[in-house]
Amino acid sequence: MRKQYNLAAVLSAVVLICCGALILGQKVNAAGEGKITGTVKLDGAAPHMKGIDMSKDPYCSKAHENSPAHLETVAVGANGGLQNVVLYISEGLTGNALTEVPTAVPVFDQKNCMYTPHVLAMDVGQNFKVVTSDQTTHNIHPLPNPMTGNIPWNQSQPPGAAPVQKSWKAVEVIPVKCNIHPWMNGWYVVVKGPYATTDENGNYTINNVPPGNYTVTAWQETYGTQTQKVTVAAGKPGTADLTFKAK
Repeated sequence: MRKQYNLAAVLSAVVLICCGALILGQKVNAAGEGKITGTVKLDGAAPHMKGIDMSKDPYCSKAHENSPAHLETVAVGANGGLQNVVLYISEGLTGNALTEVPTAVPVFDQKNCMYTPHVLAMDVGQNFKVVTSDQTTHNIHPLPNPMTGNIPWNQSQPPGAAPVQKSWKAVEVIPVKCNIHPWMNGWYVVVKGPYATTDENGNYTINNVPPGNYTVTAWQETYGTQTQKVTVAAGKPGTADLTFKAK
């Protein structure tokens, strides 16, 4: 009889553990499925983007002989959508949603003597990779503020060089340049928690946002930052549309 009671107790414990794991899994999945979507637009006429003179490097010049290169400080697409805007949650995140580091490895390419993408967003501690697609030597040189805890570095990448793999220790907007090609300028935007970057039409989606009330911040290299409050409910995405005023 005692063995039967022990067996029943074991089976009950197993059932409770399985039910608990199922409920926990459902909660985790619900948190992972939450998101914030929206569009960032420019209100007014987009500024003229000056052309880039690449004549000092024949390879770079030839790469753009049929499509002249221009500055990318303000990139506006259809219906005023603003590209290369980084959006992240500046208030409201707690627990794993704030501290978990993404496993995805963003890639910063040197292609046709331009940075692709022009703006690369990443989480604190997230590994990213710098590659080169060009048959000319580049010099990748981020310029963080050492006071933040981010360490500056400066590394050459000749054709066919292995990727440079790095991460950053602290939240910061970091300019990037090439010491060989002075027109090559880009950005690393290091944030804490889920983030997104607008596409060519100004659209974005921040994934993996648990239900809650948040402040979303949008950063653009020319127009600075804007914020908006947004609520994410269980099974219902939050929405935050932002507009920058043209200068």
